[in-house]
Amino acid sequence: MTASTNAPKVTVVVPAYNSGPHIEKLVTSLLSQSLPAGEFEVMFVDDGSTDSTGARLDELAAAHPHFRVLHIDNSGWPSRPRNLGVQHARGEYVFFADDDDWFGEEALERLYACATAHDADLVVGKMAGHRRSVPRELFRRNRFDATLENTPLIDSLTAHKLFRRSFLVAHDLRFPEGKRRLEDHVLVTRAFFLSRRTCVLADYVCYHHQRRVDAGNVTATALEPAGYFVNLREALDIVDAHTEPGPLRDRLHRRWLRNEMVSRLRGRRLLDAPADWVDQLVGEAQRVIRDRFAPGVAAGLPPLQRIISRLIEEGRTPDLRRLAQWEAAVRAAPTVQRVVQDGSTLTVTLTAELFFGDQPLVLTADGEQRLLVMPVDDVPADLRDATSRIKQSKLDVIARRRDTREEFFVPVTGTVELVPAGDGTLRLVQHGTARLDVGALNGGRSRGTWDLKARVTCCGWTEDAALPVAFRCTADGARPVAVAHQDSLRFRLRRAVARRVPESIRRAIRR
Repeated sequence: MTASTNAPKVTVVVPAYNSGPHIEKLVTSLLSQSLPAGEFEVMFVDDGSTDSTGARLDELAAAHPHFRVLHIDNSGWPSRPRNLGVQHARGEYVFFADDDDWFGEEALERLYACATAHDADLVVGKMAGHRRSVPRELFRRNRFDATLENTPLIDSLTAHKLFRRSFLVAHDLRFPEGKRRLEDHVLVTRAFFLSRRTCVLADYVCYHHQRRVDAGNVTATALEPAGYFVNLREALDIVDAHTEPGPLRDRLHRRWLRNEMVSRLRGRRLLDAPADWVDQLVGEAQRVIRDRFAPGVAAGLPPLQRIISRLIEEGRTPDLRRLAQWEAAVRAAPTVQRVVQDGSTLTVTLTAELFFGDQPLVLTADGEQRLLVMPVDDVPADLRDATSRIKQSKLDVIARRRDTREEFFVPVTGTVELVPAGDGTLRLVQHGTARLDVGALNGGRSRGTWDLKARVTCCGWTEDAALPVAFRCTADGARPVAVAHQDSLRFRLRRAVARRVPESIRRAIRR
């Protein structure tokens, strides 16, 4: 079955296995695309589903000529369905989607326009995370000639991107098959090195990436440390094959040290994981750090993460746990001094710092050095040295659309101040002024209710906290009107009522 006599602009490849009702949001978003149905196709690859998924996909293909279905025996992993999807795709470009995620309405049109305007082999569209993280720094602005040298592309290694199909074929870019981990990392890392031009489209949320609430404890139950780190080494091999020892290789390796090792062995993630699993993970990570990473890899981390990396390398699991217990209480504590509205512009003046429970993050002076104070002994001063990182601390303000969780950075000017705490230590306080032009928010698509939050980045932490500021625009570009913010008693009562009272009763009350 074909979508039209002409080759489509884009093929969306979707592996599906026992998707059930979770696929419907994706389907709805595909049927709502601004790109005409005759200009793209959807290639569902049913990976041997044992429920009604296969029948549902056949039903969709029968109703929509640009939907196609390939049924295969169960492979147990998304790699083979994705590879077969590319093999059967007819589009000029291919986008890999998961069956429980969804697209923004203009996503395919915007991604394709960006790709053709810049003759790109690869386009990374902005993502919104739902119960999962996405690479926020990458999407601060559009980038039309992004490379691994000039852009944090390495932070985005999931497959959810637009690839030129001929580029995938010419370089035999395929996902490693079989039940394994980090198959995305292998293909995407190679693609970043091989791409003649890569673009980052950051001014529109193209893809909504979610972790389902019924997915279980993915970290502790689905990740088997020994096999996982075998696959991780494959990704490092690709970096090594395309770089020489030095700053670039160190920076790229740092992504795996930070995301796959340090972040899994800190704070609540460590405390919630089974002790034997933590021991295995520490052992595997310890070997990779010693075998594969040059000294510059950990040295480029901020102080907290340098310390965690050293504790892993030395196998100091009790100290990792002690540090995690302290870190689990970290929170951003912003204070809004003033909010001024001038037409469609909001100006918010605020300060913020990090707290651990009711105690602020503090530094101690040692000559010219400013050292992180933390509850772990026998940590060398050079690891705790935050001096060079103080000026790199950031206070961001984020506008977040309440219904879709789309996020956009608000321009902020600010300063960092070290304030004496009275006991010989110094508090690190950040001051900022955010100016939000609602008419320019989300490229002018400002209709809806928006909450503001602060994001504090300091010494290895990045923490968000809601601000007592929220507004609604009744139409795109309309003057913002203040509404109850997410931490207000009024908002919490409304949310509690919405969870407990049927919609029919709520409508009757409003009448």
